[in-house]
Amino acid sequence: MVKSKGLNNRTRRLFRKHARKRGLKSLRYLLEPVQVGEKVDLIINSGIQGGRPHRRYNGTSGTVIEKRGQSYVVKVKSGQMDKIIISRPEHLRASKQ
Repeated sequence: MVKSKGLNNRTRRLFRKHARKRGLKSLRYLLEPVQVGEKVDLIINSGIQGGRPHRRYNGTSGTVIEKRGQSYVVKVKSGQMDKIIISRPEHLRASKQ
Protein backbone atom coordinates (compact mmCIF):
# COMPACT_ATOMS: atom_id res chain seq x y z
CA MET A 1 0.00 0.00 0.00
CA VAL A 2 1.28 3.46 -0.89
CA LYS A 3 2.00 5.82 2.01
CA SER A 4 -0.12 8.92 2.40
CA LYS A 5 1.39 12.19 1.18
CA GLY A 6 -1.06 14.63 2.74
CA LEU A 7 -0.44 18.19 3.95
CA ASN A 8 0.58 17.03 7.43
CA ASN A 9 2.93 14.31 6.21
CA ARG A 10 6.21 14.22 8.22
CA THR A 11 5.42 17.27 10.34
CA ARG A 12 5.79 15.75 13.81
CA ARG A 13 9.15 17.40 14.45
CA LEU A 14 8.45 20.56 12.44
CA PHE A 15 5.32 21.56 14.36
CA ARG A 16 6.41 20.33 17.79
CA LYS A 17 6.18 22.96 20.54
CA HIS A 18 8.61 23.52 23.36
CA ALA A 19 7.41 21.93 26.62
CA ARG A 20 6.71 25.28 28.31
CA LYS A 21 4.85 26.72 25.32
CA ARG A 22 2.25 23.99 24.92
CA GLY A 23 -1.46 24.73 24.88
CA LEU A 24 -3.34 27.63 23.36
CA LYS A 25 -1.98 31.15 23.29
CA SER A 26 -3.73 34.08 24.92
CA LEU A 27 -6.39 35.98 23.02
CA ARG A 28 -4.17 39.04 22.79
CA TYR A 29 -2.39 37.77 19.68
CA LEU A 30 -5.74 37.18 17.95
CA LEU A 31 -7.01 40.66 18.73
CA GLU A 32 -3.96 42.51 17.40
CA PRO A 33 -5.05 44.07 14.12
CA VAL A 34 -3.19 43.23 10.92
CA GLN A 35 -3.26 46.11 8.45
CA VAL A 36 -3.26 45.80 4.68
CA GLY A 37 0.25 46.44 3.36
CA GLU A 38 1.92 45.32 6.60
CA LYS A 39 4.86 42.88 6.59
CA VAL A 40 4.07 39.63 8.41
CA ASP A 41 5.83 36.36 9.18
CA LEU A 42 4.09 33.04 8.60
CA ILE A 43 4.64 31.09 11.83
CA ILE A 44 2.36 28.06 11.99
CA ASN A 45 0.67 27.50 15.36
CA SER A 46 0.31 23.76 15.65
CA GLY A 47 -2.31 24.08 18.39
CA ILE A 48 -4.81 25.36 15.81
CA GLN A 49 -5.28 23.31 12.64
CA GLY A 50 -7.77 25.47 10.79
CA GLY A 51 -6.65 28.00 8.22
CA ARG A 52 -2.97 27.26 8.32
CA PRO A 53 -0.79 27.54 5.22
CA HIS A 54 1.25 24.72 3.74
CA ARG A 55 4.23 23.67 5.83
CA ARG A 56 6.56 24.77 3.03
CA TYR A 57 5.85 28.40 3.93
CA ASN A 58 6.51 28.08 7.67
CA GLY A 59 8.95 30.83 8.66
CA THR A 60 8.63 32.90 5.51
CA SER A 61 7.64 36.55 5.43
CA GLY A 62 5.35 38.43 3.10
CA THR A 63 3.00 41.37 2.68
CA VAL A 64 -0.71 41.41 3.49
CA ILE A 65 -2.73 42.19 0.37
CA GLU A 66 -6.30 42.01 1.65
CA LYS A 67 -8.60 40.61 4.30
CA ARG A 68 -10.90 37.83 3.14
CA GLY A 69 -13.49 36.89 5.77
CA GLN A 70 -11.56 35.92 8.91
CA SER A 71 -8.42 35.19 6.89
CA TYR A 72 -5.76 37.33 5.28
CA VAL A 73 -4.28 37.07 1.80
CA VAL A 74 -0.48 37.24 1.98
CA LYS A 75 1.92 37.69 -0.95
CA VAL A 76 5.12 35.67 -0.45
CA LYS A 77 8.23 35.51 -2.62
CA SER A 78 9.08 31.89 -3.45
CA GLY A 79 12.17 31.68 -5.62
CA GLN A 80 11.51 34.07 -8.49
CA MET A 81 7.73 33.82 -8.27
CA ASP A 82 5.22 35.56 -6.04
CA LYS A 83 2.79 33.22 -4.32
CA ILE A 84 -0.59 34.09 -2.84
CA ILE A 85 -1.29 32.41 0.52
CA ILE A 86 -4.54 32.53 2.46
CA SER A 87 -3.98 32.19 6.20
CA ARG A 88 -5.84 32.88 9.41
CA PRO A 89 -4.41 35.42 11.90
CA GLU A 90 -3.35 32.70 14.37
CA HIS A 91 -0.54 31.79 11.98
CA LEU A 92 0.58 35.37 11.24
CA ARG A 93 2.93 37.51 13.29
CA ALA A 94 3.97 41.11 12.65
CA SER A 95 7.44 41.16 11.14
CA LYS A 96 10.21 42.87 13.08
CA GLN A 97 12.10 43.93 9.96
